[in-house]
Amino acid sequence: MSQTLLLVVILAAMALAYQLGRARAIRVAGGPAGIKRLHSLPAYSGLYVAIWVGLPALVVLLVWIGLQDRIITALLVHGLPEALTQGLSDGRLGLLLNDIKNIATGGITSGEVTPAVQAAAARYDRWQDIAAGAQWVLVLAAALAGLSIAWRRLAPHFHARNRVESALLGIMLLFASIAILTTLGIVLSVLFESILFFQRVPWTEFLFGTQWSPQIALRADQVGASGAFGAVPLFTGTLLISAIAMAIAVPIGLLSAIYLSEYASKTLRGWSKPTLEVLAGIPTVVYGFFAALTVAPFMRDLGAAVGVDVASESALAAGAVMGIMIIPFVSSLSDDVINAVPQSLRDGSYALGATQSETIRRVILPAALPGIVGGVLLAISRAIGETMIVVMAAGLAANLTANPLESVTTVTVQIVTLLTGDQEFDSAKTLAAFALGLTLFVVTLTLNVIALHIVRKYREQYE
Repeated sequence: MSQTLLLVVILAAMALAYQLGRARAIRVAGGPAGIKRLHSLPAYSGLYVAIWVGLPALVVLLVWIGLQDRIITALLVHGLPEALTQGLSDGRLGLLLNDIKNIATGGITSGEVTPAVQAAAARYDRWQDIAAGAQWVLVLAAALAGLSIAWRRLAPHFHARNRVESALLGIMLLFASIAILTTLGIVLSVLFESILFFQRVPWTEFLFGTQWSPQIALRADQVGASGAFGAVPLFTGTLLISAIAMAIAVPIGLLSAIYLSEYASKTLRGWSKPTLEVLAGIPTVVYGFFAALTVAPFMRDLGAAVGVDVASESALAAGAVMGIMIIPFVSSLSDDVINAVPQSLRDGSYALGATQSETIRRVILPAALPGIVGGVLLAISRAIGETMIVVMAAGLAANLTANPLESVTTVTVQIVTLLTGDQEFDSAKTLAAFALGLTLFVVTLTLNVIALHIVRKYREQYE
């Protein structure tokens, strides 16, 4: 009896409760002819009963899911023989519990299976079955209790609509609060870890240092024993690759949007726009392979043919392919914004004798500029956050250079590199990833604030 099946049963019970509540509201009103005596329409009474059936059941289900494993684990530890747990550290005890659970579920264990461990696994399996049955009983009991409460309250003078609207408002407020609190939790977690990093590495070295070598040596006499955490090469590489990508994506995307919205026929637009948007659905790893196996070798061979030294992994190759990937973001959003410009502006421009190109340059583009800026900033955020293409086409070398023909790396690539594999989360090397993430967050937030300022300025001008 899975929790998914239980959730389906709750939804079905809510649908049935809606029908029962609606029918009872009509009945207490004296039949269909007496509906006008009700304070609220019968549908609101049905929704009220459905909410009372569903919400308590869902709350009990969520609480049970959160507590079930902890309760069973506590019972399991309490029932283990003292000889089996004596002298075990928390880590070893956790490994033992994991072995017991694996035996109960048919998994692989990390040690010898003793009779005591086998017996504990049998108890764990039995408690799981009991917990599953108790979960069904408690959830259904909560649903029936809610049905009973709502059923007794239905009357001609009952304000069902007000209760339903208040409940829906509370639910929307709850989900909005979850989204806000999740964002706040992410920011605070990154900020807390970043503070720990800056307690070990000065923020001036991080923001203004030009050497990035986060590897910590095992001995003090080794080269780079204390590590080097100057992030300027990472910032430079991120900006360089993003600038190359935007130099390709913005002109092509914007001109494509202008052509599709103002010049192309409906038939051509109907075929071209979906075809162009297919680029947005291609996985980034495919772009990475394309950049590493096709674009980068082509640029290297082309450079060799003209006597220019181009690295096998270069910022130009990564930025060019990233720009191709971002074209649909700019094109699609700009096309939608341009089409949203009122036709009256075009007609007025034509009435004054302007040509189509003059109308586009002097009327349509200025009116659509806030939306175009939003699309470009979305594309910039996409470029800054891209990882796979940079890993495969630009490399991992933190070089401080403005030459697009050399190998560079970005902030996101280094975050992935620092957190890959078994790491100690109290070392400066691992904490540096959170400092990079905080810096990236601040930069993105600043870009959004600037974008809002630009949008408000031009929106006031053209509304």
